[in-house]
Amino acid sequence: MIKKQVYILMVALFMLLISCSDLLNKDPDFVSPDYYYDNQQQMQTALNGVYNRLIDPNGRMYSKALYSYFAISDEAFYRAVRINSIKVMQFDASNLDIGRFWEVLYDGVNRANYLLANIEGKELSTQEMKAIKGEALFLRGYYYFLLTSYFGEVPLKLTPTTSPNEKPLAKASLQNVYAQIEHDMLEAEQLVMDIDDLGTNERISKTAVQAILARVYMKMAGQPLNKTAKYQDALQYCNRVITSEKHELSSDYAQIFINHCQDIIEPKECIWEVGMYGNKLGTFDLAGSVGVENGIICRDTKIGYSGGAMQIQEKLYNAFDATDLRRDWCIAPYYYDTDETTGLTTQKFYTASQIFNRNPGKWRREYETGEKAQLYNSTNFPIIRYSDVLLMKAEAINAIKHGPDAEAYEAVNQVRRRAYGKSILVADATCDLPTGMNEATFLKSIQDERYREFCFEGIRKLDLIRWGIYVQTMNALGKDVNANGGAYAYAGNAGTNTTSRNVLFPIPNTELTVNKLMTQNPGW
Repeated sequence: MIKKQVYILMVALFMLLISCSDLLNKDPDFVSPDYYYDNQQQMQTALNGVYNRLIDPNGRMYSKALYSYFAISDEAFYRAVRINSIKVMQFDASNLDIGRFWEVLYDGVNRANYLLANIEGKELSTQEMKAIKGEALFLRGYYYFLLTSYFGEVPLKLTPTTSPNEKPLAKASLQNVYAQIEHDMLEAEQLVMDIDDLGTNERISKTAVQAILARVYMKMAGQPLNKTAKYQDALQYCNRVITSEKHELSSDYAQIFINHCQDIIEPKECIWEVGMYGNKLGTFDLAGSVGVENGIICRDTKIGYSGGAMQIQEKLYNAFDATDLRRDWCIAPYYYDTDETTGLTTQKFYTASQIFNRNPGKWRREYETGEKAQLYNSTNFPIIRYSDVLLMKAEAINAIKHGPDAEAYEAVNQVRRRAYGKSILVADATCDLPTGMNEATFLKSIQDERYREFCFEGIRKLDLIRWGIYVQTMNALGKDVNANGGAYAYAGNAGTNTTSRNVLFPIPNTELTVNKLMTQNPGW
């Protein structure tokens, strides 16, 4: 289905609420709630304003940062960036990108709070109106999930800002933040619509809530909470998605990302994705940079410009078997070279020894249709895919039973069969995991599979953190690359610079200045 409606990203001028640092200091700028939330159309427009915080026009959300320089791990590095940058883990609490990230997330929370407060007590006479409430609840929970994932303990504000004189809030405990996330998402599950009724995966459906709840429970089961009983909840919600029969693996891994580039919505594999619109050549300012920041180097705008800023770690390349079809899709084996004299652009392939030179190739701008802008496009970004549900299920079973069972093997093997071009539901000894694994070896296999399957989707760093191995993984990468990377030895600098403080971002200085109850995160 081609994207035809701007479901989630209409410009809600009346909802341009201020960020967390300013929530208690400025008059909110919006149309009076007494007037605004009277009917379904008005509620939907307000909900669009909650959704559009998933995109920050300056690139700090899913338009760029959450899959690039906020997601530094052992997947990629930035070409020619050696020191004094968040891209090599050298930054502090004054970093503007992190400050803006905090503000955008709390802006999303505040928009959700306005909508929820002003529909409270009103008759929700249609399923669509109930879904609006459910989606607002979910999004508030999701913004808090991002806040706590990146900042740890944060203020928990559940009412809209109505006065500049409101008292500031101290940090809430992790337990309370996660309890609120869980509460909002569980209530949302009962209110939102099925994906078949929505006809799009750019809005929150019942299975999207369930899939993200599974992700939340997996995080709660891991570090820092270590509530291992939550693996059972994660498994339950994975199974709800699976038994709904509304989702399945695409038979062609590459086609998932080609669809994104061509504005084709295919909600079977991609359970929830952020809808981008326009390319900033027209009136919309809701475009992203998927395939630009993390794309194949190309100076020709007609093909699809990318400066090729991100290049891949050799470790990632070596994690794939040569017959794994994902390798040469996720990691582009070629680049585009433009002759300065003739202006002609040709595709050239790397040699076998040119590994660090290569770029992420998941979203290839050559597949985009229509007029192409240099730095922006309408390519959607997937927040959660069905393969994630399968791999979470396998991991949860392994943790619950202290080893894999047949269901766990089948879940991960379906993902692997697709990766090798095999029939997804037919056992195949050439790619299925060997039986007889214990809990530790199966977990390692899941960790490696997630590394390959979701590279450049902003998941790896968060996975490593919940497994409690982020710092040691980054340090080992840094040591190896600094010693053996040759001309690309600097590609290990981010790993070398990573310390325990990097498990969380610092609380921005802007927030510490206006909120005297706020405390800084450890190490910052």
